[in-house]
Amino acid sequence: MRQCVKVECTLLTGETMKRKRYSNKLKAKVALAALKGDRTVNEIASEFGIHVSQVNRWRKEAIEQLPDIFDKKKSARRAEDVEKEKDRLYQQIGKLQVEVDWLKKTTGHLL
Repeated sequence: MRQCVKVECTLLTGETMKRKRYSNKLKAKVALAALKGDRTVNEIASEFGIHVSQVNRWRKEAIEQLPDIFDKKKSARRAEDVEKEKDRLYQQIGKLQVEVDWLKKTTGHLL
């Protein structure tokens, strides 16, 4: 599995530039290495080939999200919310499908 993917972005000036997208596994490895504190941020950044500010950002995100990992109520609520949203979206898809079928029937066209 690749840890970094280059994505092409177009700037307002019309130029294109390559932007890297890092995998969640790489982000976790970098954040964990930064949290351990046995190496400097510069050492970690050079080891993984990323900028120092990226190491600090991922470390900060890890620290902020750690308490949520152990909050079972929050994760159960999150799963419940995902299910509700999924059900709502399926209902919306059903309604839209009915509308499309009705439009096909009334206009006599096949889309």
